[in-house]
Amino acid sequence: MIEVIRHRGPDDDGLHRDERAMLGMRRLSIIDVAGGHQPLYAADGQVCLVFNGEIYNFRDLRLELEREGHTFRTQGDGEVILHCYLRHGADAFARLDGMFAIAIWDRRTDELLLARDRFGEKPLYYTNNPRRLLFGSELKSLLQSTDCPRDVAPDALRAFLTYGYVPSPGSIFAGVSKLPPGHWLRCRDGRIDIHRYWRPSLEKKTSLSEDEATEELAGLLDSAVSSRLVSDVPFGAFLSGGLDSSTVVALMARHLSQPVKTFTIGFKEEAFSELDDARQVARHLGTEHHELVVEPDAVSLLHELAWHFDEPFADSSAVPTFLVSQLARRHVKMVLTGDGGDELFGGYDRYLRLLTLDQLGLLGRPAAAALRVAGALLPDPLGGRLGRIGERLQLPREERYLSGVALMRADTARALHPDAGGARHYHLPCLDEADADLGAGRSSLDRAVAIDLQSYLPDDILVKLDRMAMANSLEGRSPFLHPQLAQFALSLPESFRLRHGRGKFLLRRVAERWLPQRPLSKPKQGFAIPLAQWFRGPLREMAHDTFTSRAFRERGLCDPRAACALLVEHTSGRADRREALWQVICLELWAQRFLDATPQGA
Repeated sequence: MIEVIRHRGPDDDGLHRDERAMLGMRRLSIIDVAGGHQPLYAADGQVCLVFNGEIYNFRDLRLELEREGHTFRTQGDGEVILHCYLRHGADAFARLDGMFAIAIWDRRTDELLLARDRFGEKPLYYTNNPRRLLFGSELKSLLQSTDCPRDVAPDALRAFLTYGYVPSPGSIFAGVSKLPPGHWLRCRDGRIDIHRYWRPSLEKKTSLSEDEATEELAGLLDSAVSSRLVSDVPFGAFLSGGLDSSTVVALMARHLSQPVKTFTIGFKEEAFSELDDARQVARHLGTEHHELVVEPDAVSLLHELAWHFDEPFADSSAVPTFLVSQLARRHVKMVLTGDGGDELFGGYDRYLRLLTLDQLGLLGRPAAAALRVAGALLPDPLGGRLGRIGERLQLPREERYLSGVALMRADTARALHPDAGGARHYHLPCLDEADADLGAGRSSLDRAVAIDLQSYLPDDILVKLDRMAMANSLEGRSPFLHPQLAQFALSLPESFRLRHGRGKFLLRRVAERWLPQRPLSKPKQGFAIPLAQWFRGPLREMAHDTFTSRAFRERGLCDPRAACALLVEHTSGRADRREALWQVICLELWAQRFLDATPQGA
């Protein structure tokens, strides 16, 4: 189980074994390189801990614990978690500012505790049966045991065909779960119970004026970045030239005496390259900038990505994330990123589109019906767009938003799989939770953000960063997910996030003091790849051979005729089917790696 995730920690490993429990770990040495070996034990040997991640406030917690009489043998953050648990029990997890997956075996009470950080930056899978509880950072670890279920979960497959990822708390395998972010689990006598130790809130809004909020945000951003610079190894930052990553790099530069090492990649297709934007910011901030124009072998890269994600995953920006991680690892062991900024400060264009839909929705059902009729009468692409707007207006509010998040339309999903694309096409498990709105109240923006915080951020954005960085033995840290910064951002009224038809209003106002004009004014581009061209070029033959193969037909995850029809529509130019094709390809390559045989190595 620990050998199969060597890429997550090539520097060291450790194993605890007794008559009741085994805990193993792989270590990527970032803090206390010489003394940070795990497992860690209490002085009497009765409590054992392993963990993945970083605790940014460990020095403050250590001072507090030392004042109370605790003594430490190492300089690292892991021992602080252990002593914090000895002092506070499970309440310790709420005291930690960090990204983490933690396992604690307490022989005094004969119970195992698992905990995951607030936003889900670090993964944690588990499965429980009468024989044993299995847990691990990646699903492939659990699959080394014959006790791990291997039946595809129908709901997970349907969700993947909608969103391109498998939402928490389930996994692609029935009976295997992800511990939700901000939760801890206790296993005792074969029974498990799960508790939530933290939740963000969107209900209480700040009463600060715009000027006061600007200064408060500037201070919190500076503190968040500063706290994530704790490292005993070389580090740098991903720099796309967009607002979020540029702000992080600007604040890093304020705290470091040496130039920040920055990394960006581009494709030869200019429409998908942000190299010029990144160069401008790098020059302005005086960074040690590294860039690379890539022409990746898309076929071989897809196979490698399928291995590292463990579950079907079709966010195509995983490709540049993997490649920029590969570039960065040649120079550093840890990077800071801008992930989380879009969710917290209203940066996604789909938030603006949702508010426009809400305005159209005030016109009632006749407006929706008229748009659908117009869509049927007018030629594409205008007709198709009007028709889709009409369809979305008839959906409930949450589904109206989620239809803009989804990668695949219901009719396409239904053609690919008979059980997909039904009435619950846009359903997410988090919508069933009693506190799903996180106190979001009646605001459409806040309700959309609440959904993203519980699904899109932990199950797509942070999965992508963790797996692609860890695939290259690189640690990625997200300053925007500092708890106090994040909670303040969520307390901002809508007018402080969205203004003049753009998101991130207050963040832009703060960043003006550090950045040139380009990252403040450029449209959001995202980490895009030339996917449409690839399916008319290097991926065309591979997709055709896959969809017409006997294995694809007999596996039954997708209908071969429907898949082939999507490919013909796309390559002929009649329709843009890149996202659906990418989902089907990613699903099949995952199946080849994880259904046909137990994964044994990359």
